[in-house]
Amino acid sequence: MPWPRSISREPQLGHRLVPVVIRAGEHRDLPDITRIYNHYVLTSHVTFDVEPVTLGERELWFPGFGPRGRQRLYVAEDEGRSVGYATSTPIRPKPAYVPSVETTVYVSPERVGRGIGRILYEKLLSALEEEDVHRAYAGIALPNPPSVALHEALGYRHVGTFSEAGRKFGRYWSIGWWERRFE
Repeated sequence: MPWPRSISREPQLGHRLVPVVIRAGEHRDLPDITRIYNHYVLTSHVTFDVEPVTLGERELWFPGFGPRGRQRLYVAEDEGRSVGYATSTPIRPKPAYVPSVETTVYVSPERVGRGIGRILYEKLLSALEEEDVHRAYAGIALPNPPSVALHEALGYRHVGTFSEAGRKFGRYWSIGWWERRFE
């Protein structure tokens, strides 16, 4: 059953519930999305971008998403601010790849570990189940045990690793590939 456009879920934070609204991404979310992503660009190996993205670049990126179809963008909103987002994008540009997507999720660093990434992914995957999607893939820069655990808990299975595929912060990083089947 498809999820409604906007839902409210309460991930656990210790014994305190943290309410968030999961909804389709909107243009007004782009500054927060840019801030969240750039944190990881500057501080982590989880993305292989090495320079921060600009708001202008995100404005060019945003029209690729819609309320229907394979390319989706969902945000977690708390008190009027986006605190995380999940996307599905084309895995490759060639036509035969159309039924496959790449998925990703990013959460504000101050909100990591509170279940927000999981509920974002649950929303995204539920929406994709209603579309002509055969496989979803996630590339995970290794090591990243929390991301591996999240993906595996949501039905992704490891299908391969690109050894030392990227260089960032003066060292090489491998990329593990996880696959989720839609059938």
